[in-house]
Amino acid sequence: RVTDELLEVMASEPKVVKYMDVPVQHASGRILKAMNRRDDYDYLRNLMQKIREKIPGVVLRTTFITGFPGETEQEFSDSLSFMQTCSLAAVHVFPYSRRKGTPAAAMPGQIPNAVKERRAAEAAAVAAELETQYHTALLGTTQQVLFEQEEDGLYAGHAMNYVKVYVQAADLHNEIRAVRITELCRDGVFGELE
Repeated sequence: RVTDELLEVMASEPKVVKYMDVPVQHASGRILKAMNRRDDYDYLRNLMQKIREKIPGVVLRTTFITGFPGETEQEFSDSLSFMQTCSLAAVHVFPYSRRKGTPAAAMPGQIPNAVKERRAAEAAAVAAELETQYHTALLGTTQQVLFEQEEDGLYAGHAMNYVKVYVQAADLHNEIRAVRITELCRDGVFGELE
């Protein structure tokens, strides 16, 4: 659970990254109940708003499952709306996968694979647009980046907002450096060392 105490610590402690991955899974209270989760659309939307109010500049990421047994087109649509309303920086989308022996595997209303995959692709497209919007807003800013490893001739690391950053440089392993963000790439952003 996300408590007020946790949010206060995250907001006030400079050693804590202003980033949260909140596993939403779905926006429908009915589907969440079937998943054995307590939350509903209003609770989750209010939680995201509360996190943003308490931690200025926080980066929010989440996961969604499409095609859970019984999911209607409207409930799927509600999940897409939730993603957009909450302006999430990144969303990982998974089609529901039936697992033998689980309660969900025996539920009525199993969704055909083609429908699950279509919904997952639609949700992934919304997620990609949200991520592009977030990365675009970083252009021209300077980010502190913890560099981790070389990838395809570039050095890669993560900024404090968990965005993957690439620079043209020699060994920067385990260094934290200021980087001016200059352009977008497939899975992050490019930048120049300052």
